[in-house]
Amino acid sequence: MGTPSTKLKNLRDGFYLEIRNRNSKIGVKIRRDSKDQLLRTIEMYKKSKDIIVLGKIENGKMITIQ
Repeated sequence: MGTPSTKLKNLRDGFYLEIRNRNSKIGVKIRRDSKDQLLRTIEMYKKSKDIIVLGKIENGKMITIQ
């Protein structure tokens, strides 16, 4: 066993959201390539899950979306 890496991983470009079960603190981060795909994913999960839109990653930087 070695020492764990200390360098942060670069996230891929795209739109990120977090989906959680209701009343849960732990969620799953999902990446989508386009805003249209992001909106379709939100529509699919909004009835049964809590959804948090994290933003858009471009060139390794987070950009918030409205």
